[in-house]
Amino acid sequence: MKIRKAVIPAAGLGTRVLPASKAMPKEMLPIVDKPAIQYIVEEAVASGITDILIITSRGKTTVEDHFDRAPELEAKLLASGKQRTYDEIVGISKLANISYIRQKETKGLGHAVLCAKAFVGDEPFAVLYGDDVVIGGEEPAVKELCEAYEKYNLSVAGIKKVEIDQISKYCSLKVEDMNDEQGILKVTDMVEKPMPHQVMSNYSILGRVVLPPQIFPILEKTAPGANGEIQLTDAMKVLAQTEGMVGRQFSGDRYDMGNKFGILQAIVRVALE
Repeated sequence: MKIRKAVIPAAGLGTRVLPASKAMPKEMLPIVDKPAIQYIVEEAVASGITDILIITSRGKTTVEDHFDRAPELEAKLLASGKQRTYDEIVGISKLANISYIRQKETKGLGHAVLCAKAFVGDEPFAVLYGDDVVIGGEEPAVKELCEAYEKYNLSVAGIKKVEIDQISKYCSLKVEDMNDEQGILKVTDMVEKPMPHQVMSNYSILGRVVLPPQIFPILEKTAPGANGEIQLTDAMKVLAQTEGMVGRQFSGDRYDMGNKFGILQAIVRVALE
């Protein structure tokens, strides 16, 4: 089944990039001349997704404003003969059918995704984490995951290897080789922010997943986990052990926009290109 819906959780407080994120949502921090979240939306659109739900929170109305029309600015650009810039600005508002919902309490990524239940309905959908920008690659990262979903009809995690001394910041996956020509692996277990004795491998989920609607009843029963939050990883573990899951090693480079060094790396990458 073709994936046509995507959810972008963007409700976090951005505490790792303070004070920059005190008054400006971290998702709006620019990578040269575009805010981070526009890169994420454009990736979804380039992957064939037409309907996007952005999960926001208090103080993030600038995210909505960015993807809206700006009549006064547009009129000024036209009057100044800046047709190319006008077309670019108007084009932002036409990227996709974008909706918004607020996560009223910061209860974790799993809770944020659960807020999208009505939007998703009974379709499979993509989740693009608001902290993670993926640049480059043979194809858009989510497109690669969607192709894996259509191939195996199973949930797909976007995975990469991380340094073993950094794995405690992410999740650790137990994987099995499937002899797939694209290097797709079977995911059988996972743990969020593992202690050293819990590490299963240095494969981790980095910002992209494709899930079936069956994730929602699992999320509704998921108890708070790491950091006292409802972790999407905990629900996906249940999904992996009941219905099955695969991991697609996407080809692009992922940058953590909730991390000061990740922001700098992304800016330098785009500036050089």
